[in-house]
Amino acid sequence: MTKVSMTVNGKPAQAEAEGRTLLSSFLREELGLTGTHVGCDTSQCGACVVHVNGVAVKSCTMLAIEAEGADVATIEGQAAADGTLNIIQQAFQDHHGLQCGFCTPGMVMSTAALLQENPKPSEQEIREYLEGNICRCTGYHNIVKAIMAASGQDVSAIAAE
Repeated sequence: MTKVSMTVNGKPAQAEAEGRTLLSSFLREELGLTGTHVGCDTSQCGACVVHVNGVAVKSCTMLAIEAEGADVATIEGQAAADGTLNIIQQAFQDHHGLQCGFCTPGMVMSTAALLQENPKPSEQEIREYLEGNICRCTGYHNIVKAIMAASGQDVSAIAAE
């Protein structure tokens, strides 16, 4: 076992982990941050996306020890301290960008990364960016609308699928 220390959602965190412990498992099991979902363990679904040092990563493909000393942001750190949703979370709620909610943490974290890189993405750019995130419920139409809304763009022009 190795002690792993990092900053998670702006707060210091540490716990012991085996060398083979995935970051997703470390966050969920050792730190109790269960908002990061694990859907496939093979980097296919994107439900486990977190930010490590400002970069979106699928936490099921990274070892916890690789995040030693890193700044990690999870879905739990997205809302304000009083529970007020951030603009992305609110847009997902307002535009029905979720159904069962399983993919939502990864979608929100991926969206945050996209909007950091490209504050006004086109519908096509959004769809391409989300290719690594699977949603089995929504068909993506409302997710795309939510992302467009979060970026301050008009959603009325988005064609129905």
